[in-house]
Amino acid sequence: MSLVQRITAFLRSPKGRQLVDRGRRELAKPENQARLKQAASRFSAGRRR
Repeated sequence: MSLVQRITAFLRSPKGRQLVDRGRRELAKPENQARLKQAASRFSAGRRR
């Protein structure tokens, strides 16, 4: 079983779906969105140098 197949199988399992749902709830929070935007801007700024 390839790594992609194993990941897909996990994400389809109840535990995987629970993890995805938790991630979506966390990303819906404004403070986490701000952190993500900050990290993305730092990352992209570092690549421009």
